[in-house]
Amino acid sequence: MTTWNLLNQVRARVGKEEGTLWKQSSLRIALCYPSTYPVGMSSLGYQTIYREIHLHADASAERAFLPDRVQDYRDSRTPVFTYESETPLSDFPVVAFSISFELEVPGFLEILSLSRIPVLREERTGRHPLVLVGGPLTNSNPVPLAPFADLIILGEAEDLIHTFLDAAANLRREDLLLHFANQPGCYVPGQTPALPAIAKAPDDRLPARSQILTKDTVLPAMFLIEPERGCSRGCTYCVMRRTTNGGMRLVEPESVLSYVPEHARRVGLVGAAVTDHPRIKEVVRKVIKTGREIGISSLRADRLDEEFVGLLAAGGYRTLTTASDGASQRLRNLVDRKTTERHLIRAAELARRFKLERLKLYQIVGLPIETMEDIDELIRFSREVARIVPLSLGIAPFVAKRNTPLDGAPFEPISSVEAKLSCLRARLKGVAEVRPTSARWAWVEYMLSQGGEAAGLAAMDAWLNGGSFAAWKRAFRSRGVVPFQARPVPDGRRNAPQFTRISP
Repeated sequence: MTTWNLLNQVRARVGKEEGTLWKQSSLRIALCYPSTYPVGMSSLGYQTIYREIHLHADASAERAFLPDRVQDYRDSRTPVFTYESETPLSDFPVVAFSISFELEVPGFLEILSLSRIPVLREERTGRHPLVLVGGPLTNSNPVPLAPFADLIILGEAEDLIHTFLDAAANLRREDLLLHFANQPGCYVPGQTPALPAIAKAPDDRLPARSQILTKDTVLPAMFLIEPERGCSRGCTYCVMRRTTNGGMRLVEPESVLSYVPEHARRVGLVGAAVTDHPRIKEVVRKVIKTGREIGISSLRADRLDEEFVGLLAAGGYRTLTTASDGASQRLRNLVDRKTTERHLIRAAELARRFKLERLKLYQIVGLPIETMEDIDELIRFSREVARIVPLSLGIAPFVAKRNTPLDGAPFEPISSVEAKLSCLRARLKGVAEVRPTSARWAWVEYMLSQGGEAAGLAAMDAWLNGGSFAAWKRAFRSRGVVPFQARPVPDGRRNAPQFTRISP
């Protein structure tokens, strides 16, 4: 495929967008997402920072994404370019990335390489763009990004991005990095002595919301907005639990509704605990009353009742999706998940009552102290649910994250996780749809989530060698990346273990 064909693909996408921002400014930022356009344009944080940069007095943002087919760009020697002005990334003074989770790191490296920007921070000079990184991954463990990023903004960036833009307009590169090396919420690899606390945006920056609507996304033509940020719950595996950045912060329904544009026919309410908002039914009811469809990112089973599910059905729901996140009640208690079988059975009954097509239940496998008895309980329970309503199980292997109570918990051996998944598929065949994510790639995610700079360098090695699972294994081994072992230390609270890091 030629460069001209690739340009036309991008132009076709831009032509379908509503809300694209165009602005002349003296400080132009290339804002990149390390996955493809449909994924990036479904990211609420990415769209929010795009708008925030444009709100700055003399700065503008232009978007770029990982190509749909990287090989087309390699074969035609086409550098990654922005959607707004079709400018190569290497021509910008700042190239900024929003990274959501560990397995997007190879996409980050690929964009830099395709743009002919040295991947390693130490190989870049003043003639190269400054590489700025932020996004959800920085809430947990940004250290594997240190070999590649010049500056990392940790946590919520709505306010800090303006601080950065002010400084970038007035300081030379060396002075800029020195300035941010000791700023709260900022991490300058090689200069910041220790990771600071993650940043918290002022409440007047809320709610995050879509800027651009397009059909070419994972969530076609859906306007996304957050009625709350954070969470009031304490699930021990979750980075966004109640101790993170002050817990749950509410946005008034009137404010949420005021931002929904007239032309938006689908509205997605996004957050870690949307259904815990005390006035969420009011928001949903008013959205539906205008004839729009509704979507909610986090339905908690214990918050579902007849009125709420009835509203969802009226708002276009066909599948009721919630989470168990523990194969048994014993494991749900372990992770402090306030969900019981009674809540989940009630959700199934409500799905049937309002003629929804199925119940989709997210599940974690491989939690600490999990045994086959817990899997047996999940199978027994799934059979009960499937007699009420068609059931789909979305199953993910447990990956311990930094800055959570389960930080340091080991990854269950891949062979053991795969045996459990095979057992679930076999014993629930013809009963429930079982859709597991890969145990192998969950292990890669785990190694990055628990790793340091060496894990980041291993990611680079694996990417350079084709990105296969075997390449990742070799890279971790050659870089000496060994996950922390952990041992349970009872803390007397609900029989839940803490995990203390010990030497391998």
